[in-house]
Amino acid sequence: MSLVFWISIAAVAYVYVGYPAMLCLWAGLRPHPVERGPLTVGAEPGISIVVVGRNEGARLSARIDNLVSLDYPASRRQIIVVSDGSTDDTLDVLAPYRRFVEVVSVPAGGKALALNAGVERARHEILVFADARQVFAPDALRELVAPFADPGIGAVTGELRLDAESPCRRSNRDRRIFERRMDERAEASDRREDQRRRTLRSTIAEGLGMYWKYEKQMRHFESRIWSTLGATGAIYAVRRALYRPLPADTILDDVLTPMRVVLAGYRVVFNEQARAFDRAAIDADAEARRKVRTLAGNYQILALEPALLLPWRNPVWLQYVSHKLGRLVVPYALIAIFTASLILAAGHLFYGAVLAAQVLFYLLAGAGAILEFAGRRSEMAVPAAAPVRARRAVREIA
Repeated sequence: MSLVFWISIAAVAYVYVGYPAMLCLWAGLRPHPVERGPLTVGAEPGISIVVVGRNEGARLSARIDNLVSLDYPASRRQIIVVSDGSTDDTLDVLAPYRRFVEVVSVPAGGKALALNAGVERARHEILVFADARQVFAPDALRELVAPFADPGIGAVTGELRLDAESPCRRSNRDRRIFERRMDERAEASDRREDQRRRTLRSTIAEGLGMYWKYEKQMRHFESRIWSTLGATGAIYAVRRALYRPLPADTILDDVLTPMRVVLAGYRVVFNEQARAFDRAAIDADAEARRKVRTLAGNYQILALEPALLLPWRNPVWLQYVSHKLGRLVVPYALIAIFTASLILAAGHLFYGAVLAAQVLFYLLAGAGAILEFAGRRSEMAVPAAAPVRARRAVREIA
């Protein structure tokens, strides 16, 4: 049982510490630079921007205004918006933009089929995929397509910057002053509840921001070595000739499409200068759903593209096994560690201490979940406070 314990410890340590350290060393010793070419004015490659959304009418005006204002010639840019069975005012919102946007309306069938429909309408050599929620930096398109000057590049992923890591956020002092003034206008009970929720949002946002920084550093190293293992769904580009239609039930299009590019013998590189901006998830439930979706999507990709498991077919086999498959192994390794330390604790002080540390960690995590659940219940039980919080939420978003 001690062997199981130490193998499981080694597996977790390798995934989160050993592999990143190996990447850092590898990228420094044997980098594969990208042959970026200058984008000569008037000679920019043609791009087709595909935005898919369902019931995104409230966001589309701002999103299209952002895309139209970007530093890229309109004659070399096609904007396609696919309405995936929208039942809101999406088509009415898009009507005034028909001069700039090609609208594709399809029955509700999921994002994958909507993406396929948008790509069918594309007429340029580079596909750029974007979401309705985020916004692009003014030079994002130029930075995104610049690496395609290298014929070995098949796809490029940009950087998604969350508000938790944005340099444009309010300072802590300014935010505290703003929140104190808002609190003075609220009822005492609502103020206490709102403070709890702000603290929770801040904690989740900061944690998510740290995770994104860690993940982007991994992508940076993998890109320097040869190819990253996926893309940021909010901002990535693919050569039109390399895009393969997605199965209808695809969960992670921004991983499946790039990995198909890699299997075709091309690189997928990360360009942190191509930036999109978004807000972090504001509650633990939203982040948990994202994690579950990611894990399920990684299992699905193995079924859709089993060649990824073959080192003679997958040029980034070691990275794929270490990064993607390693993350799938970690939950089972944690269960093995807990089980082994539980069995060994009676006869060894060390294993007893490890067991106690695990129990404490899981109890704290459980207590946090219970407190959050209780907070949501209390919020639902006090409907009179909802208008105050709603007005405040609108001000925060604005």
